Amino acid sequence: MSEGWFADIDPDDPEGAVRAIRDGSADAPDEWPTIAVESGFATDTEEYYERLREVTIDAASEAVRERERADDAQLVHAVRAMDDADRIANELAERVAEWGGSLFSESGSGVEYARRLADREPRGPAEERAIALAVRTVEVADEAEALRVFIERATPTAAPNLAALAGPVLAARLIALAGGLGELAKKPSGTLQVLGAEDALFAHLRGHAPSPKHGVIYTHEYVRGTRHADRGSAARALAGKLTIAARVDHYAGDRRPELEEELDERIATIQARGES
Repeated sequence: MSEGWFADIDPDDPEGAVRAIRDGSADAPDEWPTIAVESGFATDTEEYYERLREVTIDAASEAVRERERADDAQLVHAVRAMDDADRIANELAERVAEWGGSLFSESGSGVEYARRLADREPRGPAEERAIALAVRTVEVADEAEALRVFIERATPTAAPNLAALAGPVLAARLIALAGGLGELAKKPSGTLQVLGAEDALFAHLRGHAPSPKHGVIYTHEYVRGTRHADRGSAARALAGKLTIAARVDHYAGDRRPELEEELDERIATIQARGES
């Protein structure tokens, strides 16, 4: 980049200047302020540095916006929204059950009870409000399910190997807990293994509890379906392969079915211990 950052850039073309900052590179500094003035990009050195500051801020902002639009960033938002919607729907369903039990002969619990109430015709103001709350509860629960469907479809695109090994929802949850696929790929397998068990880990560090063997990966059939004595081994084996899968997805992006085969074989060996 001996010509300077803004060679051949029109002073009235801020987008071109941003591209020059984002796409350009240089091995060593040069007389870029002088070159910018001589090329007509800036009237003097002071204006050069002012323009440089503006376009570097714009370039950084554009990079942030692109990162926020990335597939794995959308998964983070979707998982958190799904969890919020699930929690809110369940809390509202409890309120609907209490209220509905005081108004109607039919009793029940959960979102399914709210669905039944949502179909009733109200008789009086109290029933109208209780039924309206049931309707809102069902809407929130349906949105949680729609988010789950979105996650199941989107995760295999954003993280194909991780989704294949963990399942789309668990893979997306691990990405969300780490703060993104790139952050997950940087973590050692021992950290991935206990993601979601932060409270138990902190209690252990304070000397109030044993070290947790697993976090959210407990929901995986290979951990949950292994006898208690061998779950630690299963969790370590699973976390090891998930870590490799996350790194392949982030740094390479190609699909590697052999990871699944290797994990299947390792888990089969671990689970066979209880059969001997």
